[in-house]
Amino acid sequence: MTEHGDLDHVSGRTTTGHEWDGIKELNTPLPRWWLTTFYLTILWAVGYWIVYPAWPLLWSHTTGIWNYSTRAEVAAELANLEKIRGDKMVALGNASLEEIEKNPALLALARARGKTVFGDNCAPCHGSGGAGAKGYPNLNDDEWLWGGSLDQIMQTIQFGARSGHPKAHESAMLAFGKEGVLKKDQIVTVANYVRSLSGLPTAAGYDAAAGAKIFAENCTSCHGDNGKGNQELGAPDLTDKIWLYGSDEASLVETINSGRAGVMPAWVGRLDPSTIKALTVYVHSLGGGK
Repeated sequence: MTEHGDLDHVSGRTTTGHEWDGIKELNTPLPRWWLTTFYLTILWAVGYWIVYPAWPLLWSHTTGIWNYSTRAEVAAELANLEKIRGDKMVALGNASLEEIEKNPALLALARARGKTVFGDNCAPCHGSGGAGAKGYPNLNDDEWLWGGSLDQIMQTIQFGARSGHPKAHESAMLAFGKEGVLKKDQIVTVANYVRSLSGLPTAAGYDAAAGAKIFAENCTSCHGDNGKGNQELGAPDLTDKIWLYGSDEASLVETINSGRAGVMPAWVGRLDPSTIKALTVYVHSLGGGK
């Protein structure tokens, strides 16, 4: 290894003095423009640390000499929006659901506000248009588990279903197979009977009389003698071809075997009363409200 700063006589360039197996490391400094830019970025970073929030502290962070915060800016904008809405939302809160639907100005406000709230809170389960998904009811049709009137919809939104709230809708479908109430062949038979209630095809060799007997002994207390359901219990209508968990035999067998007890959260306490009214009116207006 030669000493630092040697001149390579072959290339005529200065080396670092490092040499391995005859290969010499040339001393090639970085371009001046690159170094200048690098030092400027350091100065910019120091300036940023001083002006804007930058360094985490034990319980907080440095606020910078401008005391700027995007979170505070958003909060201020939301507060200003609520101030603009203030009187209108107070009027919405003071009006009954029926009065809101009869007042064009309040109705327009409720639908606009409700649509926004629905997108933020309800769409992940029910879909952006309220069409639902497997296990999540379609809010556009005319079939309601717990009732589709304005008051019934607001009750469901406020307190939910099986949410743990004292006023929540409470019911659960028994797991007839897992609880040992019905055997596998009986479950398949009654599943086909349930399909027949909606006019769907049944399996070859299906015993309709046996299916009707099993249904009468185990299902009519909730779904009724004719399978029309019971909104007081949240028991769905089995004759309307609207199926929350699927109408194929395998899906029905799974439902009867394992039971169903979906949970809808209670929104009271999470949403203010005026917003719940707006959401109620919006859901009612989707097409399935009664």
